[in-house]
Amino acid sequence: MDDNGVAYVELDDADKANALDKRLSDELADAVAAAVSGGARVLVLSACGPVFCAGGSLIGLLKPQHPLSALYAGVEALSACSLPTIALVDGAAVGAGVTLPLACDVIICTPRARFDPRFLDIAIHPGGGHLWRLAGRIGVQGAAALVLFGDELDGEEAERAGLAWRCLPAEEARAFVDRLAVRAAGRPAALVRRTKQTLHDSAPLPNATEAAVLELAAQEWSVRQPEHRRAVEALAARFGLPV
Repeated sequence: MDDNGVAYVELDDADKANALDKRLSDELADAVAAAVSGGARVLVLSACGPVFCAGGSLIGLLKPQHPLSALYAGVEALSACSLPTIALVDGAAVGAGVTLPLACDVIICTPRARFDPRFLDIAIHPGGGHLWRLAGRIGVQGAAALVLFGDELDGEEAERAGLAWRCLPAEEARAFVDRLAVRAAGRPAALVRRTKQTLHDSAPLPNATEAAVLELAAQEWSVRQPEHRRAVEALAARFGLPV
């Protein structure tokens, strides 16, 4: 974790194209837990090497030693993480390797990125909430195109489709991610976490009226926090207003 409260978590098994086996998945889950318990305010996921993640380990699929559910500890940890999370994808994400960034709040990629689910090419059904997360980003038609029909998206196509928030040259992507992370980390931590929770809790609600009720409770909580008063007083002082 850096001085700004940003935890940088990197998939670090480039010799195996960062393929997800139980060890790597467990290490990812442990790293997420350590970031949260260590007081981080934002988490950034990236990967070393030219491949972001090649998906599930082929050896693990050929000679399974663990139930499939045990391989999703990393995905589940990212999904349940209370911190704002950003995935920086600068290379191929294949199969379960697409599920990892989908479990993050925001995906930033480079033109070198490639999103290729490819589950059905090895005759395995997607797992880890992959279909739900993918359809939530690019719609059911987009998920069908990638998963059922074998289409794939490069970084620029992923941005246009809404799978990634931004596609930037590699030399700019990291700096952009850092700016986003530092901005979020500089905001009141409890407020950021509650806002993220409200964002997720309100997504399945049927209408804006019910969402407004949920937001009002959180908003009323926020105005009782000391950070709110300090921020409003500072803004008023900038405009020469009495406080």
